[in-house]
Amino acid sequence: MPSATAAAALPASGAPAAHARPPLVRWLAVVSVTMGIFAIVTVEILPIGLLPAIGRDFRVTDGTAGLMMTMPGLLAALSAPVVTMATARVDRRTMLGAFMLLLAAASALAAAAPSYWLVLVSRVAVGVTIGGFWSIAAGLAERLVPRESVARAKTVIFSAVPLGSVLGVPLGTFVGDVAGWRTAFAAMGVLTVAVWVAMLVLLPPLPPAEAVHPRVLRGLLRRSGIRLALLMTFLVVLAHFGTYTYVAPFLGEVTQAGPGLVTLFLLAYGAAGVVGNFVGGAVAARRPRAAFAAAAGLIALATLLLPVVGRWAGGAVALLVVWGVAYGAVPVCSQTWFAVAAPGAPEAASVLFTASFQATFSLGALVGGAVVDQASVAAVMVCGGLVAASAVLLARGAGGAGGPAPTVAGERREP
Repeated sequence: MPSATAAAALPASGAPAAHARPPLVRWLAVVSVTMGIFAIVTVEILPIGLLPAIGRDFRVTDGTAGLMMTMPGLLAALSAPVVTMATARVDRRTMLGAFMLLLAAASALAAAAPSYWLVLVSRVAVGVTIGGFWSIAAGLAERLVPRESVARAKTVIFSAVPLGSVLGVPLGTFVGDVAGWRTAFAAMGVLTVAVWVAMLVLLPPLPPAEAVHPRVLRGLLRRSGIRLALLMTFLVVLAHFGTYTYVAPFLGEVTQAGPGLVTLFLLAYGAAGVVGNFVGGAVAARRPRAAFAAAAGLIALATLLLPVVGRWAGGAVALLVVWGVAYGAVPVCSQTWFAVAAPGAPEAASVLFTASFQATFSLGALVGGAVVDQASVAAVMVCGGLVAASAVLLARGAGGAGGPAPTVAGERREP
């Protein structure tokens, strides 16, 4: 996430090592981490585009198939603090490589699974990977590049989130349409192994810079800024994943879009997300709360209008672009807020960010699936829009109550 505030708040534990390496090698190391996150994000949300095909193959409902989205988030939320604390004394490069191998194994298992329960087992492994990898990688930029380049490195690393949507999911959906959904997972397994090799070559030794203890996490949770960041993240991510998980069934049933058109729509959404990542990062560097509230408002607008305007292809793609820009900014705003609220504890802040984000990811997919099965894909869009709107009200109410506002270093801060 691009944040001058976050960069200033974090210790320069990796600065000497960063200065000792050639600039090109430093940035290639940053790119290798970016590709790792890209692989993780793509594997995590790949079922969104393949949900109907997987459901038909195993003869399960869309809501049951949505468990593929629920499992990784739940396990990631649990593994983020547990794995990070259990491996506190292990070199971080070693851990990142181990997580990449686990992700490759999970993709291979999904590709070969003869029954749906084995697919869910593979998603458990994906969740462990997400929790551990994100908790390390989210605060890694300051250890790979000099302090003055940290904000830019964060932008590059977290651009992998929307890129997973703009490239990973549409391409995976396309491969699934052409060669079957199993081939899409197999291809991700091959890519993940390639990323693992790149990390072994490009990343420097990364001995633990801090020990994340339960008391540190408990101390952070007592801070009002952290609690507000947790609640905002909960509402916005719940709204997003409760609806976006089922966007492919919505486009098929309501918009009457064919598989090829759905792929193009998801591509447009992802491209907008890349723009949102950079725009949101620029705004969040100074005004995280305002940026977060704006993103939530746009998600509410898009999802509330989709059941009406989304009946037409033009209206659906226009709203998906708005939605993509909005969600592209969400991880930037959330992680920046956590980093500013926890100066001096980057890995602990990353653990809280990862755990809260992924737990809500899981809950959103689960609740959304229940709404879809009991009502309709249009109803889940309306419910998500109302939840996102409540996040806007929370942000406005917190500011109106005189709560501090996170800003750049040296100014009054929110959390």
